[in-house]
Amino acid sequence: QVQLVESGGGLVQAGGSLRLSCAASGNIFSINDMNWYRQAPGMQRELVAGSTADGSTHYLSSVKERFTISRDAAKNTVYLQMNNLKPEDTAVYNCGALVVTTTSYGYDHWYWGQGTQVTVSS
Repeated sequence: QVQLVESGGGLVQAGGSLRLSCAASGNIFSINDMNWYRQAPGMQRELVAGSTADGSTHYLSSVKERFTISRDAAKNTVYLQMNNLKPEDTAVYNCGALVVTTTSYGYDHWYWGQGTQVTVSS
């Protein structure tokens, strides 16, 4: 019903920048939260940044001042601008969206993208 597709990952040197995008499509009525997560090998998945429909944002403490989450509501897209990247930011990043579909009778459900690899070399 809903598909999320991420893009923008890649290999970058420490101190560099990347911008991730996550576009949601399908029978979307509205989107509440849109978040970015990451999982490094052998580690648990962690919430990196979150964005609510009213514009509130929150960040993992280790990425504050370096990462910025933003949304384009008209495009059902969430972005993650990542600056001053560090080797410890290396992980698979994926997005999640809390979506009310046209057939869910007002209930929202989480949908997930496949993920995009971010590798930061030292």
